[in-house]
Amino acid sequence: MGKRIVIALGGNALGKNLPEQMEAVQHTARAIVDLIEQGNEVIVVHGNGPQVGMIANAMTELTRSDPQKYIPCPLSVCGAMSQGYIGYDLQNALREEMERRGITRGVATVLTQVEVDPEDPAFKNPTKPIGSFMTEDEAEQLKRDRGYDFVEDSGRGYRRVVASPKPRRIVELDTISSLVAADHVVIACGGGGIPVLPTGNHHLKGAAAVIDKDFAAELLAESLDADYLVILTAVEKVAVNFGKPDQQWLDELTPETADKYVDEGQFAPGSMLPKVQAAVKFAGSKPGRSALITLLDRAADGIAGKTGTIVRA
Repeated sequence: MGKRIVIALGGNALGKNLPEQMEAVQHTARAIVDLIEQGNEVIVVHGNGPQVGMIANAMTELTRSDPQKYIPCPLSVCGAMSQGYIGYDLQNALREEMERRGITRGVATVLTQVEVDPEDPAFKNPTKPIGSFMTEDEAEQLKRDRGYDFVEDSGRGYRRVVASPKPRRIVELDTISSLVAADHVVIACGGGGIPVLPTGNHHLKGAAAVIDKDFAAELLAESLDADYLVILTAVEKVAVNFGKPDQQWLDELTPETADKYVDEGQFAPGSMLPKVQAAVKFAGSKPGRSALITLLDRAADGIAGKTGTIVRA
C-alpha cells in the first residue's frame, strides 16, 4: 500500500537562475515520479532562496532607477512571485515525466500563505539576509524611510535582514487537502509559504519575514496526516563531526539522540539543524510517522530503507 509523503526540496534541486532551473526540474521530476510510480501520494514543498533573492534584487534595481515612480516591493509579494514561477516549471516537469510513464494524474501549484505569530521572538531578532548588497549610505536611507534592518556582511557591503518565524497555520490547507484527495500531485508552501499576520476583519497582512521551508513542510505533513516527511538535501545521510577525521554517518536517529547532538552543536544553523529539528518534530507527532533525510536521487531507496537517515520515535 502506498504512503502519503511530503517532500521538502532543497534549493540545490532547483538551480540558481532560470536556465538552471528549467534543466534542474527535469532531474528533480524523475526522482519524485519514482515515488509516485510506486503508488505513493506525493506533496512537494520547495525552497526559494536563490529565486526570491533574484526577484528582490530586480525589484530593488527598479526602485533605484526611478524612486518617484517605483516603490519598494514587499518581501511577501516577492515570495508569491517565486512560488508562481517555480511551481510553473516544476508542475510542467512532473506532468511531462508522468505522461512519459503512462501515469494519469493532475498536478497543481497552490499559492500558499502561512500564518505566523506576531509575537514570535524572531521578529525581535531578524537574522535572515535577503536581497542585494548596499552601501552604508543606501542602507541608512532605507532604514530611515522604510524601517528595514541591515547588517554588514564580511566587508562586502550591507544587506537587509528579516525575521524567520515558525509557521503556525497553513491558510490554504483545505484546498491542498481537496487536491490530494482528488489524486493530484500538489506543490505547496513554496519557499516556506508567504508569511502572513492576522490583522482583524478577516484580513491577512504579508510579513517581512522568511519561513524555513523544512518547518513549513513539517507542519504541512502533520496537517495532512502524512506517513513520511522526506527532507532532500546535498548529502546522503546526516553526519556528526562533519568534515572531521572522526566523521560518522547516521543510519537512524531517535528524538533523544538528535536532541543530544543538537545540544553538542553538531548541526549547522541554517543548514542541517532545521532539517533535523523538523524531522524530529514530525517523527514524534504521532505513532507510526517517520522522517527521512537524504539525497534527491536516493529518495525512493530511502523510503525502502536502503539509505538515508531515518528519524523515528
